[in-house]
Amino acid sequence: MKAQRLRVTFTRGEEMKYVTHLDLMRFWERALRRAEIPVAYSEGFSPHPQIALAAPLPVGVTSDAELMDVFLERVMPPRSFIDQISSQLPPAVRIVRVEEAGLALPSLQAEVRAAEYDVDIEGASPGEASEAAQRLLATETFPWEHKRDDETRTYDLRALIHDITVIPCGEALRLKMLLRADNTGSGRPEQVVAALGLPAPV
Repeated sequence: MKAQRLRVTFTRGEEMKYVTHLDLMRFWERALRRAEIPVAYSEGFSPHPQIALAAPLPVGVTSDAELMDVFLERVMPPRSFIDQISSQLPPAVRIVRVEEAGLALPSLQAEVRAAEYDVDIEGASPGEASEAAQRLLATETFPWEHKRDDETRTYDLRALIHDITVIPCGEALRLKMLLRADNTGSGRPEQVVAALGLPAPV
């Protein structure tokens, strides 16, 4: 029985950036159980905790604002949730805020539209990177192939890119990317870097 839905914003630091989406789900299940949070469970033969993470991050990426919905079987003040769960989290994971979300709202993933990435690049000039970004943004389509195991997917990478901004950072560059992240597709920052013809992110 779901009595409340809490939307949790949290960070994921360097020590957690190689954790897969599935392992991150397991991490939160254990942390919530240890913190004695009254998480609601699904019905059926194999009940599982009712938690949902937003668009999965690529492995190797840190986050300043990752989203998770937690459904509770009884009402709990957000402040109490933060107090109880924080003691069960490693330094690489920090709660930013917790707020109530209506039980009748669409799923968290259905509400996510885009994700913003900061990507650091070395070995390219600001002018070179800016010109490459402008060329890519000026195209109507950019066919792309993504190979995974024995499967090759072909799609329009340009349709997944909202914006790219180049910011000089000392001897490196920072690319601020706003990429689509919804039920129809998600942009991957490393693929955008490759499409720009720039060195791999540091």
